Amino acid sequence: MANSADILRYIDSIARDKEIDKESLIQGIEQAMAQALARKYGVDDVELALNRDSGDIDCNYDVSMEEQGRIFAMSVKQAIMTRVREAERDVIYNEFEQKLGEIQGGTIQRFEGDTVIVNLGRNIEGILPRAEKVRSESYNVGERIRAMILEVKKVGPRVKVILSRAHRDLVRALFELEVPEISDGTIQIRRIEREPGYRTKLAVDSTDSKVDCVGACVGVRGTRIKSIIDELNGERIDIIRWNDDPQALIANALKPAEVAHIELDPASRKALVLVNEDQQSLAIGRKGQNVRLASKLTGWDIDIMTQAELARSVEAEDQAAAGKSGDGAAPADAAPPPNDEAPNAAASDLGTAPPASAPPPDDDSASNTTAS
Repeated sequence: MANSADILRYIDSIARDKEIDKESLIQGIEQAMAQALARKYGVDDVELALNRDSGDIDCNYDVSMEEQGRIFAMSVKQAIMTRVREAERDVIYNEFEQKLGEIQGGTIQRFEGDTVIVNLGRNIEGILPRAEKVRSESYNVGERIRAMILEVKKVGPRVKVILSRAHRDLVRALFELEVPEISDGTIQIRRIEREPGYRTKLAVDSTDSKVDCVGACVGVRGTRIKSIIDELNGERIDIIRWNDDPQALIANALKPAEVAHIELDPASRKALVLVNEDQQSLAIGRKGQNVRLASKLTGWDIDIMTQAELARSVEAEDQAAAGKSGDGAAPADAAPPPNDEAPNAAASDLGTAPPASAPPPDDDSASNTTAS
């Protein structure tokens, strides 16, 4: 068995190589040796301590570690290795948990079905599941990739690092890297809405009136925004100036379209937005993308119409209302519609013929009616 000085050197080497806490490792060794002695001698009150300075082992039982044999040594070794793996897992977990929401780079290692496995270094694998991939992106083994750390969890002896390329906070993290004013708090990202791979709307605000929040995010000649768009493989990004006034915010959110008028219904959180005909398609966007993202960003249900469409809608509503009023009873001065009984009733009043519902009269009744 190694001498006391060698034991301390081994512990130092393991702690340094595995980047784990030395004291935690020593406590694991003490626990493993105490449990092995307890099993061997059938007792449960073994107390054992490793001297941190000399490496000597003190035990409340008079036993010699050199005489314990191979089985004892293998049992202690197995327990120590388990402890080392647990400590290493905890170190990795704590490290990546502190990086939640941050950008992490790696190399695509392999595919497991629709899941992409990314080598993050130090034998740590990141997992990019299908739900967190961008549909328009392609992934190839050996390529470098940057993704956001979405979730970290312990699974047995390993750490599972879930990555995302589709989350809206990936855009936030990229802006924090590229725009120093966001990192230091001068510019605040108030809200982000994203359709991964296609378009993102980003509402920003400045705590310093001297700093243009939109201009700072775009950068000189668009250098800052260009690097972010390149990272997102050409995804379009609309940077919007935040405003506490709903009408101003909605108008900003629908840009680059120009808005003519906005009518709000606070009770239902609906907004009617009027635009000129040449701005309508721009306001709606491709497959409704622009107005859909603007609605999510502002929290208002936005309806885009032109003046002509509004006029037709009002006219249709008026006609529908008029039709409903015409479905009721006829006016009092209107003549009743003719029916089969009306002529007979009039004839009866003149004494020329009986009502149609009466049975045919005999000769006597007929002569009597005529005489009267």
